[in-house]
Amino acid sequence: EETVTSSFASFIHAVRPEHLTKTVRYRSKRMILDSIGVGLMGSTTPVFDIALQYCRELYSSVAVSSVYGRPGMKLSPTLAAFTNGVATHSMDFDDTWHPATHPSGAVLPALLAASQMLPPSTKPNGLDFLLAFNVGLEVQGRLMHFSTEAHNIPKRFHPPSVVGTMGSAAATAKLLSLSMTQCAHALGIAASLAGAPMANAATQAKPLHIGNATRLGFEAALLAARGMEANPVILDDIPGCSGFSAFYSIYHPKPLSAPGDHHEFLLEKQDIAFKRFPAHLGMHWVVDAALSVRNLFINYAGSFSPSLIRTIVLKIPVSKYINRPFPSSEHQARHSFQFNACTALLDGEVGLSSFTESSIHRQELRELLDKVVVEHPEDNVANFDKMYGEVALLLHSGDVLTGKCDTFYGHWRKPLSRESLLKKFRSNASHVFPEEKVETIITMVDNLENMSDSSQLACSL
Repeated sequence: EETVTSSFASFIHAVRPEHLTKTVRYRSKRMILDSIGVGLMGSTTPVFDIALQYCRELYSSVAVSSVYGRPGMKLSPTLAAFTNGVATHSMDFDDTWHPATHPSGAVLPALLAASQMLPPSTKPNGLDFLLAFNVGLEVQGRLMHFSTEAHNIPKRFHPPSVVGTMGSAAATAKLLSLSMTQCAHALGIAASLAGAPMANAATQAKPLHIGNATRLGFEAALLAARGMEANPVILDDIPGCSGFSAFYSIYHPKPLSAPGDHHEFLLEKQDIAFKRFPAHLGMHWVVDAALSVRNLFINYAGSFSPSLIRTIVLKIPVSKYINRPFPSSEHQARHSFQFNACTALLDGEVGLSSFTESSIHRQELRELLDKVVVEHPEDNVANFDKMYGEVALLLHSGDVLTGKCDTFYGHWRKPLSRESLLKKFRSNASHVFPEEKVETIITMVDNLENMSDSSQLACSL
């Protein structure tokens, strides 16, 4: 008898490269390129240095897998996946999907490390790599759709720590060519390794959620390959015995259809959101709204003059962990509606330098933050597909200027152009590599389907 879990295992085992449409290949390669760039940029951060030092000092193993931005350095495969996952989320610069999760960072580092782990005779080619990546995305997306609770900005578990671990296990199981039974056990094992609380958002611990997701999902697949067993119906809703349903208060699982004519990948239906600056996705709405009203203010007054502003009204969804009036660290600033709106008003942009200590603690920025009032309109829900950002400037003259954004540039409804995506990648990767190597990576990802040995991509990073 087919169960939800067996249907997922069957899909992972049976899906083939020819099931990937042109759209899915195109979108997933954009995700891979962006995630690599974000990871390379993240390899310059203090939290990455902490994670790397931890792995180098406390563990010794066969070092065969590459580390982002550290040419010549190798770690054991699962620890390379961990450190690269930390790098990817260290600045909150990685892609976001709906329902809300960061899909690439939880999967790509595991596949890069695994591709280098395998012996030369069984190295996966680029098309196999791309297929495994999409398996990891598909499993994450389908699991998110099992709960209506997951559609809103989460309150309990950070999603990539939950579905990302499952996606990593599924993707690695596919790359390692595990049997259907082993795929089911990999998912069961991964469920016991998943989950991290939202309270650690806006701290240095949050990047560990991605690092652990990609590493622990990888380990789940390796354990299943060596014969470890787990509950074979882990994804099903079994009364009186929680499996994956433990992560959601509302849980209605559905079987995953077999790959082929009647299966449509979720990435085919909905594109991904790419961030233009390194902060929580919700910040992108208020920044675009703030930039819009800033332009109105300059047309009104001739220049941006904070002294003319009496009150700044932010109309945002209710979401406690990203409602931070006076952030004191870079990680808090990346999760603050108030900080990002005021930075956009003051500087006319939000970028990498916006989150330095000197930028965060500027007196002129503090003076703007003191003027902020937050409102939560009933129609502005904490949902990445429905929310909006609105910034109103109430002037001492009595005039009111308003900017509103319901779809920022980079959202799946308004995707980045290839030119914009490449600009972001080049900017990120150039902090680590010379121009020639940056362009080589772009070419490799563009031609991933034609690569005979996908580990070449990992070796280049």
